[in-house]
This record gives sequence, C-alpha cells and structure tokens, in this order.
Amino acid sequence: MKIVGLAGWSGAGKTTLVCKLIPALTERGLTVSTVKHAHHSFDVDKPGKDSYEHRRAGAKEVLISSAQRWALMHELRDEEEPSVEALLSKLSPVDLVIIEGFKREGHQKLEVWRRSVKKPLLASDDPQIFAICSDGPVPEAASLPHGPRPVLDLNDVDAIVDFLIQKLDLGTRATTEKTL
Repeated sequence: MKIVGLAGWSGAGKTTLVCKLIPALTERGLTVSTVKHAHHSFDVDKPGKDSYEHRRAGAKEVLISSAQRWALMHELRDEEEPSVEALLSKLSPVDLVIIEGFKREGHQKLEVWRRSVKKPLLASDDPQIFAICSDGPVPEAASLPHGPRPVLDLNDVDAIVDFLIQKLDLGTRATTEKTL
C-alpha cells in the first residue's frame, strides 16, 4: 500500500481536498482508503443503540455488522493512542491510503496551505512534505530549509492526482488521463 498524508492547519481545506481526491483517484482505477485523525474525543455511535450500550458496559471492542457495512469500535480505555503504523495495519490492502491529520508523523505528505488561514508553512519544519497545495502563490516554497517544494493549485484536482500518481509510482494501476 502506498501512503500519502494531507497536513495543514484547521480551515486550510484538507477534508475538502480529500473528498475531491477520492473520486478522482477511483476514476483512474485506484482503490483508496483513508485514515482521519481527530484531536478531540469523538463518538461514532449513538446513545441508546445496542452497540453503544455494549461499549458503555465495558466491552473492549464492539463489532457491528449489516448487509451494507461493518464497523469495529475499539475502546482504548487506559491505552496510548495507536501509531499511524498500527492503524494502517488494521486496513485491508488498497492502492493508496490518504491520511488526514497526523501532521507531525514521519510519512510523506502534501501540505494544504492557504495564506488566509494566517499560519506558517508546516513544510518549513517537515522534510516529509514533498509539495504544497494552495489557492494562491507561495513564493516561500522556493526557499524552504529542507529544499524547495513544488506548489500545486488546490483547485486543480486532476493535476494533483497526476502529480501523486507520478510521485508515488501509482501508474501501473492508474491511467494517466481521466477515464471518460
């Protein structure tokens, strides 16, 4: 499995880009999964549902299944948050996993950056960021401490997909042009 992260500050457009990349990549014949990091407590279950009650009663894991999908919920209780590698090992094999968040981890990443968010470039401190997706010019990208980074137009999803296919060597499964 190939892996690419999307890193950026809140409000930069990471989720929007992920939601545009997935169909563009699958149109090219690639299988895609995602891993999303949440910085806060979250719940995917609803109070009153049986699976919620099982977890609340103390079950370490609850697997819920139907004819359309299945989901496994694992309660960490007093365990540490799992590493990106541990989470990736839980996924079924696909051509590409897009990781949203985990911006301080050591995997290769695209940075999603907007000047309007008024935050510094993460690429200044992260040599694993290999390109910057932005809605405008980023002259700073030419003189970053770990070397210059290409700047991709955040609104040109096909160009970003072409770049990823080449950079991550996904071309054996993907067509270089969008399928009609």
